[in-house]
Amino acid sequence: MSATFSAGEGEQPGRIMSGEVAEQPGVLRRILGQGAPGIREVAAGIAAKNPRFVLLAARGTSDNAALYAKYLLEIQLGLPCGLASMSTTTAYGAKPDLRDVLVITVSQSGGSPDLVASTRAAREAGAITLAVTNNPDSPLAAVSEYHIDILAGPEKALPATKTYTASLLSLYLFVEGLRGGDATAAAILPELAEVILARRDEVKTLASRYRFAERMVITSRGYGYPTAKEAALKLMETSYIPALSYSGADLLHGPLAMVDNISPVIAVVTDGRGGQALQPVLDRLRGRGADLFVVGPKAQVEAASAGFVLPTAGVAEEVQPILEILPLQMLAYEVTIARGQDPDAPRALAKVTETR
Repeated sequence: MSATFSAGEGEQPGRIMSGEVAEQPGVLRRILGQGAPGIREVAAGIAAKNPRFVLLAARGTSDNAALYAKYLLEIQLGLPCGLASMSTTTAYGAKPDLRDVLVITVSQSGGSPDLVASTRAAREAGAITLAVTNNPDSPLAAVSEYHIDILAGPEKALPATKTYTASLLSLYLFVEGLRGGDATAAAILPELAEVILARRDEVKTLASRYRFAERMVITSRGYGYPTAKEAALKLMETSYIPALSYSGADLLHGPLAMVDNISPVIAVVTDGRGGQALQPVLDRLRGRGADLFVVGPKAQVEAASAGFVLPTAGVAEEVQPILEILPLQMLAYEVTIARGQDPDAPRALAKVTETR
């Protein structure tokens, strides 16, 4: 089966983003086939060094992929993890002791100066360094001890889509390699991705509901939280709708007060413990009369104002984020088109963002 979410004709707005969203099942297959042996080799080399702690460094979409890796590493391996503050070394010149610490830097291009500089500084401070990029010839790959190529192919659209899911799958395979797992939970992902992307008309209908939204709130818990953050980023950078992402727990600690029956709330309900932890939040949102859009299991969607049913029955919770983001990428695309804008040309954005 091939995905029907495909590029349009001629110079149709959004044709590049649309085409790259459609490539994702093929990218996932390429990683599972061509990429898996190299990822296992990298994992074996790092596992032999027995890191005691993990720091993750990234920006933008890659930062959300890094957050997913944090959940994987802490839950699957029990390794404490932190998200690095790169300015401590690049701006303030701090020199932390990073002996026996694994520093994972995630970057699509591998070209941002702060990522390169912080990784170089980490290696000089004794860290085990791993770059996860879509460019094996990048400066980041060059300064890192280890490298994983996510094999997404050239990404031409400004909003990252296929590199995000490619990063997630590559990081999942890496963590599986660290713990000696067989990664069989990922085998079904390309097929299910095709099924989801074939439901473009369903998403287009849902998008018409949110065409005139002035803001959105997106929430989840556990493995779904990085999906909520990435969906918010996609909506903001393509449609310019202010989209606020919160852990469900954090939403209850104050921001719930801004929820009303006008601004939509998107809830990413992972089928598993994360979804169970989110249930009290969903109950509170329904109690406030929120326009609740659920991405998740059928029973959760049926209890909401609207939603997209994910085919997650029998799918391991830890790999569901690779599927969860797909309808939300399509939603961002369709809302942007409905608002008369071009998701291929977001204002004020460049493909490689250089921060220092």
